[in-house]
Amino acid sequence: MIELTEDDDGSEAQELRNNADSIVSRLEKLEFEALLSGPDDHRDAILTIHPGAGGTESQDWADMLFRMYNRWVERKGFTTELIDYQPGEEAGLKSAAMEVKGDFVYGFLKAESGVHRLVRISPFDASSRRHTSFVSVHVLPMITSNVDIEIRDEDVRIDTYRASGAGGQHVNKTSSAVRLTHEPTGIVVTCQSERSQHKNRDAAFRVLRARLYELQREEEAKKMQKYEAGKKKIEWGSQIRSYVFHPYNMVKDHRTDAETGNLQAVLDGDIDQFIEAYLADPDLNDSLGLSSSNNGNDE
Repeated sequence: MIELTEDDDGSEAQELRNNADSIVSRLEKLEFEALLSGPDDHRDAILTIHPGAGGTESQDWADMLFRMYNRWVERKGFTTELIDYQPGEEAGLKSAAMEVKGDFVYGFLKAESGVHRLVRISPFDASSRRHTSFVSVHVLPMITSNVDIEIRDEDVRIDTYRASGAGGQHVNKTSSAVRLTHEPTGIVVTCQSERSQHKNRDAAFRVLRARLYELQREEEAKKMQKYEAGKKKIEWGSQIRSYVFHPYNMVKDHRTDAETGNLQAVLDGDIDQFIEAYLADPDLNDSLGLSSSNNGNDE
């Protein structure tokens, strides 16, 4: 149609071009949304960060990732709610957990689950030696009360204690922090971000529900004999992505081979290229191979 209007004054051809651009944009959006069709992709997510061995160096790397994900959330227009944050003694953090809310948040962030490796000249080493640090990132789908996950009162031990930290919102003079221990599975969840013990308890149970749901899905997947073939284990030595400061700048995802030399942009939250590459790979996306019986209508 554009070719047929080339001899006109140009206004009709321009309108057709604008319509074509709009159609292409909508098509690209639909194609990408089709990649987010997993049974839990529509849900909000719980993201946890834990440094590996290495003391201050690994804890500082964990804090850098914590900042990276918060910047990514800002870029996407999503919202976060801090569940738990335990600062390191000298720098960085010992552990962190937060809820991320928005459209298809879990669908995006599931690509980030795994071990993230950092290579750099350590600012904490007086000899300026190169260090390698590891941090484990775990992403869980936020489970609503309509999903059948049974948590019996007698299976959960609830401990309360004073929130820890160097100051500010993490310090509490009362025993407001909550630790849940699920006896049958050994899962331990802590929450100390709120001043109210009741709010911390509710947040901790949301995390426990999500972790039990994930455990249930893994067990179902193993029965289908698709889990081990499709999903990489989250363990030290099987990093999903490397961030290299020295002797060159590069970020590379070892699952998809997506890479960039713009390291600073990535640490500022520009991680969509890695997420999109993961989602576009059929061997990685929805690797559990589970079908959704409710089509996401359990909210």
